[in-house]
Amino acid sequence: MSATRLTFYQTTIGKKVVMALSGVILIGFVIVHMLGNLQILQELVAPGKGATALNDYAAFLHSMPGVVWAARLVLLGAVAAHAWSGISLVRQNRAARPVAYARQECQATTMAARTMKWGGLTLLAFIVFHLLHLTCGLIPGFAPNMTDDGRLDVYRNVVSGFQSPAVAGFYVVAQAFLGLHLYHGVWSMLQTLGLSRPRVNAWRVKAATAVAVVVAVGNISIPVAVLAGLLK
Repeated sequence: MSATRLTFYQTTIGKKVVMALSGVILIGFVIVHMLGNLQILQELVAPGKGATALNDYAAFLHSMPGVVWAARLVLLGAVAAHAWSGISLVRQNRAARPVAYARQECQATTMAARTMKWGGLTLLAFIVFHLLHLTCGLIPGFAPNMTDDGRLDVYRNVVSGFQSPAVAGFYVVAQAFLGLHLYHGVWSMLQTLGLSRPRVNAWRVKAATAVAVVVAVGNISIPVAVLAGLLK
């Protein structure tokens, strides 16, 4: 008698663990990235300070190309593992029930959970656009600005980019989806990593809510400040 042995990743639990661990990496990056970008808001209290802080932060990162590229490779691997695990779980669930329900009513799920698929696709499109827009400067009409000393003027690029209502609006929508994605992701991640006991469930919801709200509001504040004319 022979049996096919499943590898850990082939199991539902294995895929969820991969999603959780890759999610930890991505959440950490999102928070650090947001904190770095929020330095631009210093411009609101001291003109010139926000521009200097953001440009100096970008110059510091570019001064360590080895570290930056290592981080990019880790993030790329985390995104690939996260996306592939999510797709695999969806396919696995569909295979378990090939015939759809005649009528489906959501009883014990949240808006965040129901938008994970479309939110994930929106975020993937956003990541590509964001890299082309502010990292590579390859979006037509948004040529990268340079400072007088030949450095990339990240502050000017951000302000000029978000002066377009369409671009700013896309960023706001994407960050709203990111907030929903983070809420469900943090909640599920903590559950997968073993924090699913009744005593910690309330804490798990609060942690997921805090991460989602702080990141979404923090990131949205930048394009809103530009559109409002507070950052010029």
